Amino acid sequence: MADLTTSWLGLTLKSPLVVAASPLTNDVEAIATAVSAGAGAVVMHSLFEEQLASEQMAAYHFLDARTDMDAEARTFLPDVDVFSLGAEPYLAQLDRLRKRVDVPILASLNGTTPGGWTDYARQLESRGANAIELNLYEVATSPTESGASIEERQLSVVHAVANAVQVPITVKLSWFYASVPAFVGRLESAGARGVAVFNRFYQPDIDLDALDVDRRLVLSTAHELPLRLHALAILTPMTKLSLACTGGVHSGRDAAKAILCGAHVVQLASALLEHGPAHIGAILADLERWLDEKRYTGSAEARGVLALGSTPDSHAWERLNYVRVLDGWQPRTPWRSI
Repeated sequence: MADLTTSWLGLTLKSPLVVAASPLTNDVEAIATAVSAGAGAVVMHSLFEEQLASEQMAAYHFLDARTDMDAEARTFLPDVDVFSLGAEPYLAQLDRLRKRVDVPILASLNGTTPGGWTDYARQLESRGANAIELNLYEVATSPTESGASIEERQLSVVHAVANAVQVPITVKLSWFYASVPAFVGRLESAGARGVAVFNRFYQPDIDLDALDVDRRLVLSTAHELPLRLHALAILTPMTKLSLACTGGVHSGRDAAKAILCGAHVVQLASALLEHGPAHIGAILADLERWLDEKRYTGSAEARGVLALGSTPDSHAWERLNYVRVLDGWQPRTPWRSI
């Protein structure tokens, strides 16, 4: 039987399959089911900077609106349980998860400014988070802000959080960088211990009948995986950071592809939301069968076998394969004879 243990962010995991940040982490029993089925770690859903600011402003307006309601109103304060301000609900969920499962739990912060993130990171560390995932989810909308300035701001966030805590920091990236390898190198210098590729932007569609925005969540498919494989294959020989693949993994063979390209772990969300948390067991069994068939002793031995480190000129290799893919295209039906 293949050895599925792996090392990620300095943590030893029983398997390379990790529950990704998703609504699933709101359900303690669902997470317990995933861990029993073989999950090696859990990443909590993200704590959003905008959400915290909105909740705090709502509480302020609630209190301010009642300031002059009667002669004693200025001395009135509601019971502290009326509002769950700041990160407390998130911290309470972290406590519940830590008590229920025996695998590493990562907290997730989603912000765009250094600000109070160092304080929240310290709170998460003090409550037992084994690591922190910084989710750099940012869509550029200003025509006057350059990509360079956005990257500098993001690096400031990473640097501030990494220097505020002792637990390892991993960064969840989007693919919207002119040079992912260069930015990953700068993340390493800023104190990150790992990166996850890639974040999925839940872009709204348009409802033509209602003339409104369609905000339904669309789950990932295996067709999204090659973008991640490409990035992993490039990053593996050039960085010492722990690498995670997130997005597009729906089977054990998908997970095997990510590991072959250099992933230390594979994060799962859509597959578990679609089939249930116990489905991680089926994916793990599929991965184990593939490793046994190929006579790998474990996932660690297979990691990075197909990375670009085996070629002296990765740029030329990339260009050549692009041409070969185009040259190899054939129509599914013989439309030329129609």
